[in-house]
Amino acid sequence: MTHESSSSPYSNIGDVNQRFYDGLWADTRLVHPERFNTWGLVSELSRSHARRLEVGPGMRPRLPIADTHFADISAPALAALENAGGVTQRAPISALPYADRHFELVCALDIIEHVEDDEAALAELSRVAAPGARVLLSTPLHPEYWTPFDDIVGHYRRYEPHKLAQLLERHDLEIEQSAIFGMKPKSSRLNDLGMWFLQRHRPVAMKVYNRFLMPLGLRLQKPLKLSPGMVPTDGVEEVFLVCRRKT
Repeated sequence: MTHESSSSPYSNIGDVNQRFYDGLWADTRLVHPERFNTWGLVSELSRSHARRLEVGPGMRPRLPIADTHFADISAPALAALENAGGVTQRAPISALPYADRHFELVCALDIIEHVEDDEAALAELSRVAAPGARVLLSTPLHPEYWTPFDDIVGHYRRYEPHKLAQLLERHDLEIEQSAIFGMKPKSSRLNDLGMWFLQRHRPVAMKVYNRFLMPLGLRLQKPLKLSPGMVPTDGVEEVFLVCRRKT
């Protein structure tokens, strides 16, 4: 489901994405993947999956940086990743500059909800994934949970769980495991305060988030609890998926 909001401050969601993330990455340091709750899974997968690609990591890559390929539209993020040993290309998810069936491990967290044509995005991820490759995804769920936060960060949609499963199936991606995901605060008052600052005092809000709230979120994140197939999604705002590219 696509959710277009008349309250968006820009003419289209592409502008929202570019301006929001340019502002976010302009005043932040690279957060290394070992600090995220996904590290136990991806470090294990990386030992047996040498050809790796992460799409749209910004300054928060989840795959091991050294020798991993990274595609992003943010020049500052790509420069930081390259300096840390990554192999970088400036490219959108809908036009990845890689050969068919090349990568054994593909990661694109919090990306598909940001692109207008999610069919094209999933088609590209599936195209560059080798048969049997693992594809790691995350995305927000349930259109009825839409808030001003989704507008500000440039979401096109939240997914109905069954429609997300159908989308993946169309692109030969089978859900093997999943988990409840996300670092958004549970407090609605805290979220409302954050949205107020982002809308009215964006530079200050970005600095506070990067320097204080992001480090706090890293310390408070819960272990990633993977379940077979699709985790029960009632009340779940975001899901993490481990998919396998069908042969």
